[in-house]
Amino acid sequence: MNARWMKFSTLLTLLGAALMFMIPVGAQGPASVPTEYDPSVCENDITGDPLSAECAAMIEAFPEPLVETIEQDRTTLGSYSFWRVGPAATPTYSTPGGAVSGEIPAGFNFVTAIDLSVDGWLQISGGQWISQETAAYREASYFTGVTFTNGLEHPFAFVLDLSMIYASEYPGGPASTATGRFLRRYETVNIFSVAVDDEGWEWYMIGPNQWVKQTFVAKVKPKERPEEVIGRWTAVDLYEQTLVAYEDDTPVFATIVATGIPPYDTNEGLFSVWARLPADAMAGATGAPEAYALQTVPWVMYFDGGISLHGTYWHDLFGYRQSHGCVNLTVSDARWIYEWFLGAEPNEDDEIVNQVLVYSSGEYGTGVIRENNG
Repeated sequence: MNARWMKFSTLLTLLGAALMFMIPVGAQGPASVPTEYDPSVCENDITGDPLSAECAAMIEAFPEPLVETIEQDRTTLGSYSFWRVGPAATPTYSTPGGAVSGEIPAGFNFVTAIDLSVDGWLQISGGQWISQETAAYREASYFTGVTFTNGLEHPFAFVLDLSMIYASEYPGGPASTATGRFLRRYETVNIFSVAVDDEGWEWYMIGPNQWVKQTFVAKVKPKERPEEVIGRWTAVDLYEQTLVAYEDDTPVFATIVATGIPPYDTNEGLFSVWARLPADAMAGATGAPEAYALQTVPWVMYFDGGISLHGTYWHDLFGYRQSHGCVNLTVSDARWIYEWFLGAEPNEDDEIVNQVLVYSSGEYGTGVIRENNG
């Protein structure tokens, strides 16, 4: 038994000596697994070359932002039936097939159907009837924003791209299937590193040598609280088309929005919410080519005269400018903010004060529109 042990011990010694000669002096093992998200370890990995061990470990440990999606507003989405009418003037009737009682003027018009029981006809909010042949059903977006599980110390992004492409292998490069990264609209991505191309556009590394141009995403980043603001408030970034909700200095929620198209730029400034309505009708520019009339706009929070934060059922182009000045939100996001605002601590006058900061982190104004890649 002792002889066998001596032979085994000698074999281990020889094997250990051999391994010492095989391992180069100064060679490093794999990076330790990071326990906190810190993308700064990737800031020099911007060439498309193999990543540093620290950067690769960070991406592997934190492949997605530390966020959670909010619940969908199934009540509103399931209770209302939204229909597009026009763009030509649409006659209304007092009864199905009866006498014409009026018309919905030409324009961008949406109605809410309250009775679909008569074949070929819709009774709309207000009691009138319209022929179903003059209307088209519109399903609202089911997209929702996110709440934070670990704050917003480092920016992340929502993918906006409509063209369904792959990421690039290096900043400024073409889309490449070699990256294995297909961009899915509305997914959230971490920004591990930033590079600038020859035209001045930023490119973000969202995975291991997986790069996207800034025009394909909406970047969510923190905004310093104005000195006069306390409690629950929101910051709307017109350049990125994002909204972040804060409890004092703590970010709690983020989403993408759609603000005013030229010449209806959303005004910058600090505003207070002066009215809140679970639903409201909206109309404008009657008689003009850009006329619109919208029934049952949900979760409305007016903050700049007739400009509001509100739910939007007539488009699913969040992240791109679409409105006549309002801040368009999905129905679910609007409800979340509406109820969260109402849950704020009242002031000494027993009033709930919510403020909306509208600013731009880049060039925004008439004639400046984010590229729609769809």
